[in-house]
Amino acid sequence: MEKQKNTRDMVSIITPCWNGEKYIAETMDSVLAQTYTNWEMIVVDDGSSDGSADLVRSYEKKDARIRLICQENAGSAAARNHGIKEAKGRYIALLDADDVWEENFLEEQLKLMAQKDAACVYSSYRLMDENSRVYGRMVKAPEKLTYKKMCVRNYIGCLTGLYDTQAKGKIYLREELKSLRDDYAFWLDCVAAKGVAYGNPKPLAKYRVLAGSTTGNKKKLIRVQWKFYRDYLKLGRIKSFSNLVRWGIYGVFKFM
Repeated sequence: MEKQKNTRDMVSIITPCWNGEKYIAETMDSVLAQTYTNWEMIVVDDGSSDGSADLVRSYEKKDARIRLICQENAGSAAARNHGIKEAKGRYIALLDADDVWEENFLEEQLKLMAQKDAACVYSSYRLMDENSRVYGRMVKAPEKLTYKKMCVRNYIGCLTGLYDTQAKGKIYLREELKSLRDDYAFWLDCVAAKGVAYGNPKPLAKYRVLAGSTTGNKKKLIRVQWKFYRDYLKLGRIKSFSNLVRWGIYGVFKFM
């Protein structure tokens, strides 16, 4: 397949990968199945010790729109930033190496972006387990988000977001957050580009929940979220506590 030459409407899909051999083929297959074909997929291998890089290379040989970049392990934020720096497309999407898109994801999101004259859009999504079985309730996307509302919690599923660089140029992740809430900060910045973002009610993606991922160190997660409100967003104690409670309640019901 010939490499896409029109970058004006190209979507650059940034996929960080660390030991993602088990699932990344399914992720890449979901991108190859897209009904919208003007895209590039930049997979940044973040120092994997498994066969991830070789697997991506096999796809790279078959389709010039897929590109592998290898770096020493530096964390997901640094890997995403490496990909964004190399991106040639107008639009930026972040897709992790174990998540998947429905085949009409890009087509639907670009259509919504045009309808709303938006710089940032996102969508509803479903949860799936380690065996790619969908379960639980759909995670519904709010119809509209303002920057103020995004300061309560991250309403944007990272795998569903799409950002138009024509709004404020390329936006990078905050590596100083050390891959903790860096995606939250990224989408806050994307929403801030025009002050508002729009959600697609259709479930256009599937987020993989790995065993133990929802039952990790809850105290640590609470501390991280609290620090994000206080140190990054500079919110007062009362507002931070209120937001923390709302974030916690949402987290309980999200994975039910």
